[in-house]
Amino acid sequence: MSLPSVIAIDGPAGVGKSTIGQLLAERLGYRYFDTGVLYRAVAVEALRRGVAPDDAEGLAALAESLRIEVLPPTRADGRQYTVLVDGRDVTWDLRRPEVDAVVSPISAVPGVRRALIHEQRRVAAQGKIVMVGRDIGTVVLPDADLKLFIEATVEERARRRYKESLARGEPVSYEDVLAAMRERDRLDRTKPISPLVPAEDAVVVDTTGLSIEEVLARVLEIVSA
Repeated sequence: MSLPSVIAIDGPAGVGKSTIGQLLAERLGYRYFDTGVLYRAVAVEALRRGVAPDDAEGLAALAESLRIEVLPPTRADGRQYTVLVDGRDVTWDLRRPEVDAVVSPISAVPGVRRALIHEQRRVAAQGKIVMVGRDIGTVVLPDADLKLFIEATVEERARRRYKESLARGEPVSYEDVLAAMRERDRLDRTKPISPLVPAEDAVVVDTTGLSIEEVLARVLEIVSA
């Protein structure tokens, strides 16, 4: 039995797509690529340079000009990967609250999407890859061999993100994380371009109340079916 060569994983913020995608890739011996970090890297740089989230032309030009590298972890500080923007390590900047607040509108800018989708498709064309994002199965790789949509309640996802923030020593409250998560969901699901929805042929996996090990076991069953 042959395994799917290109696996697309989509889902909302904080659902654990990156963790599951990375574990799945390791188990299969595939490459892992989290497309969300590309948009977050653009958001980090836009904030640093003062490019407004509603400046579509400026954001598109910025995305075209940046050299974004997603590498294996370069430090033993809990990171899943290292992200460099023009050689500068922005890995932990990607999850800052101010980045959370602007990444959805920035990712909806057509010029930004065009600049980044080309790179995503180039990487996927090499095969044996698990690619994670929010519109991989619907827009980036509509012909992917297997499409998964990972879901969980917003309360569950906020708890996970809250624990991650506390582990990094960030002074946040669960209520603030939950409010930000709900707003991010609203923005992602109502975007006029590439809204967050499962592909028609995606397998939906509800992870509410499940451990990482249980989710991985379920996903492996689907991959091997």
